[in-house]
Amino acid sequence: MTDKRAFRQALGTYPTGVAVVTALPADRKPMGITVNSFTSVSLEPPLVLWCMDRRSKRFAAFSAAEGYVINILGTEHEEVSARLAQPGSHSLEGIGLCQTELGPPALADALAVFECAAHACHDGGDHAILVGRVLRFHRHGPGAPLVFYRGAYGALSKAAGP
Repeated sequence: MTDKRAFRQALGTYPTGVAVVTALPADRKPMGITVNSFTSVSLEPPLVLWCMDRRSKRFAAFSAAEGYVINILGTEHEEVSARLAQPGSHSLEGIGLCQTELGPPALADALAVFECAAHACHDGGDHAILVGRVLRFHRHGPGAPLVFYRGAYGALSKAAGP
C-alpha cells in the first residue's frame, strides 16, 4: 500500500466518538490531547484503550504517566477538541475543569469521565496503544456525543438511551 491519503480517507468513513485525554506530566502542569481511538477492552478487569502518535511532542509525557483521565466529549466540545488536536503545548488553561482522585483534571462537563491507571503500552506501528485500568468513572447528564466522520466533526441524528 502506497497511497496513504486514500487509506486515511477510507478509514474516515468509519465514524468515531471524540475524547480528550488529560495527564499530569513531570512539571505538574496538566495537559490534554484529543483522540478518536478510544474503546473498551475488558469488563473484568475494567480496561480501556486509546492510541497516540509516537511522533507527537506529548508522547513522552503521556506514555510515561502513571495514569490519565479520559473525557468523552459532547457536541458542545467541538472547540476544545479542535484546540487540543493541534500541535502545541496542549495547556488546559481556560477550559472548565474539575479535580479527580487520580490527579489529572477532568473536563467539568464531559459526557463521561474515566480515571485510569496506566496498565500497558503496546506497539502499534507509528502509534502506541495505551491500555488503562479504569479506577473510577462517572457519567454526567444526557447529552449528544461529538463524532468525527470523513475529516469533520458532527453529531448523531438522534441521541437516545439512559
